[in-house]
Amino acid sequence: MKIGFDNEKYLLIQSEHIRERIAKFGNKLYLELGGKLFDDHHAGRVLPGFKPDSKLRMLSQLSDQAEIVIVISAVDIEKNKIRGDLGITYDEDVLRLHSEFQNRGFLVGSVVITHYNGQSSADLYRKKLERLGIKAYYHYTIDGYPTNVSLIDSDEGFGHNDYVETSRPLVIVTAPGPGSGKMAVCLSQLYNEHKRGVEAGYAKFETFPVWNLPLKHPVNIAYEAATADLDDVNMIDPFHMEAYNRLAINYNRDIEIFPVLTALFEGIYGESPYKSPTDMGVNMVGFCICDDEVCRQASKDEIIRRYYTALNRMAEGACNDAEVNKIALLLKQAGISTDDRSCTVAAKERKAMLGMHAAAIELADGSLITAGESPLLGPSAALLLNATKYLAGIDHTIKLIPQMMIEPIQKTKIDYLGGHNPRLHTDEVLVALSVLSKTDENCRRALTQLPELKGCQVHSTVMLSEVDRKIFKKLGIGLTCDPVKKK
Repeated sequence: MKIGFDNEKYLLIQSEHIRERIAKFGNKLYLELGGKLFDDHHAGRVLPGFKPDSKLRMLSQLSDQAEIVIVISAVDIEKNKIRGDLGITYDEDVLRLHSEFQNRGFLVGSVVITHYNGQSSADLYRKKLERLGIKAYYHYTIDGYPTNVSLIDSDEGFGHNDYVETSRPLVIVTAPGPGSGKMAVCLSQLYNEHKRGVEAGYAKFETFPVWNLPLKHPVNIAYEAATADLDDVNMIDPFHMEAYNRLAINYNRDIEIFPVLTALFEGIYGESPYKSPTDMGVNMVGFCICDDEVCRQASKDEIIRRYYTALNRMAEGACNDAEVNKIALLLKQAGISTDDRSCTVAAKERKAMLGMHAAAIELADGSLITAGESPLLGPSAALLLNATKYLAGIDHTIKLIPQMMIEPIQKTKIDYLGGHNPRLHTDEVLVALSVLSKTDENCRRALTQLPELKGCQVHSTVMLSEVDRKIFKKLGIGLTCDPVKKK
């Protein structure tokens, strides 16, 4: 696929910029890390060329100076909050993150349990962490946070929190998801470091919105679409404009909290080191876009994808129409519609022609391949076969998997496993293709084309099963579905 982002340049200038910020604050910086560290697939989609683990690779250059503090809210522990993209609870993800960071050579100093108010589930979780040899600390709920500055900036506020012991110049504060309390942990540490005679600093490392792109640039609109459930809104930073007479883009929560942060900084240091919320950031992504048009187009595709995701969530009862309506408005702001997604149009046209559910994929060369459902295969499974045959140069009329092989699988699904849908899913088709590849040259050739599907776009006229969705995700395919449930 076309590249719009210079990843190597990013690794170089981003690490240099963070080093500069560490030096600015006397060699002790608390860096709040927004978004995902080593699986940032959203950034990879809207900035083609950005590697999902780019931030981790960049920070690896600073690993000898850095340690990681993972934050989790006691409220999220109590609610068993799920990380949607991975399907695991936040408390499970903390352990996953801890292991991933250590395996990649990082020092993971501790876990901070925030919003603590005596929850028994948080107590049990802390004991579990300590049994695993992981240091754990409590940060307590503060009445009136974040506006009650006089209480927050006192020994009964931040001073009441456990002091998190750290040993490196760069402390990266991250979490399984938003709302965990990362900023409060950083600020609490500044207060408690100051009491100990250490003048530490704070900065924010968040990829989106991209502060030096226009407000209505598709990359920034795509961020709003991605956070529609959080009610984040991109805004021109008024503090930056007042201080420097220059446009900069930030989002509503940082702009709204900045006067409070300024007051907290003044309480700790006597003055604020920052004149605007944009000043707090260290994000250099905007300087590494090498083809603006490619990133614009990729971001428009992402907005449409997010719209379909919201439609599917509403069909499943996971959200209301407010989220859908917000993204519909963002589509208009970007000047696009679902008809601008080529595979969406192709899938719907195939469905209209066949009178049954269909799917379509847009390949890297722009070719559109379609497939309809049949008594043997679901549309997504048939699409994988059609796409790999096309890429391998195999005649479309050749059947890769014979009916005599499919029928016993269907019998097992229905008669022995109690299933209701006899059609093969994508995983079952790929297993069958793998078995046949040992003796059938066409199956072998088709199977070797699977890596070529990474980055391609697919649309289905029916909502796919979780199994099919996971297969497309593992293949790196961007999937959208009409909000129609399979009967």
